[in-house]
Amino acid sequence: MNKIFTVLIAILAIIPAICSAAPQNDEKKQFFKEIREFKHKFLARELSLTKDQEQKFFPIYDQMEDETDKLQEETRELENKVRESSEPSDLEYEKATDAIFELKMKEGEIENSYLEKFRTVLNNKQLFNLKNAERNFNRDLMKQHNRLRQKKNKNQ
Repeated sequence: MNKIFTVLIAILAIIPAICSAAPQNDEKKQFFKEIREFKHKFLARELSLTKDQEQKFFPIYDQMEDETDKLQEETRELENKVRESSEPSDLEYEKATDAIFELKMKEGEIENSYLEKFRTVLNNKQLFNLKNAERNFNRDLMKQHNRLRQKKNKNQ
């Protein structure tokens, strides 16, 4: 498992290069596909999903994540547009600020709209543990990233 995290963190270290180079758009897509597959394996293990549950759960889960990702992207685009504008108007600042502050609420609304769909696949214990499993995934990812960064700094 540590090897997987190490490889994943190594990939994370190159995100800026991947994201900044337009011709490498396919690499960026491949990277996020690999992250998603890794997250699937992690959640399946953490939630003790059966193969049948995995086949039913992850398409629903991915659809939810796609919706929240789209919302986050739209919010970042609006924020960047205002930030990069030479003289944004008060209305532009207001709209961007509203979008930023409403982001978590809207993400919660999206997630809540999927609750009943998740209940058709997951048992109550699995559903209860889902958010904790997501936090564990993010926490483990950050730990590995920090370890890799510390190791890199020692080698410089």
